[in-house]
This record gives sequence, structure tokens and C-alpha cells, in this order.
Amino acid sequence: MQQSNQVFQFSLNISYDDFLPYYRGQVTKVEVVDTAGRTLWISARHFRPFFTRSGIRAYFEMVVDGQGNLIQLNKI
Repeated sequence: MQQSNQVFQFSLNISYDDFLPYYRGQVTKVEVVDTAGRTLWISARHFRPFFTRSGIRAYFEMVVDGQGNLIQLNKI
């Protein structure tokens, strides 16, 4: 039986300097808490497209499949 996708929404506010170790691969997981209070650990590589000189300051929606694999991560 196939499990349905799950949707998580969360904000991320991290400065440029604080995100550099993630960007460089020195730290691999970003810990966030979604709007329902669930703690999520997301591979930092997924946030690289959103990384700017001011860091990452955005609200995101993430969709994962029934096995927990990322389907999409969107800035909303």
C-alpha cells in the first residue's frame, strides 16, 4: 500500500556566516521546527539555491513522499 505525500511548512532565518559551514558541507543537516511543532532534519544541500549574501530568510513548504524522500522544497 502506497503512503501519501506529507507537506511541512517552516521558516528559516540563518545569517550568511552561520550558513557557511552548511554550504561548505562541514555540517550536513539543517534542523527546523515546522508549524505543527515537529522537528525536521533536512539535508543542507537543498537550501543552497536559496543562499544569498544575507543568508537565508524565508518561509518554506517541503513535500516528502511516504518514505521521507524530498519531492520539492519551495520558498513561499
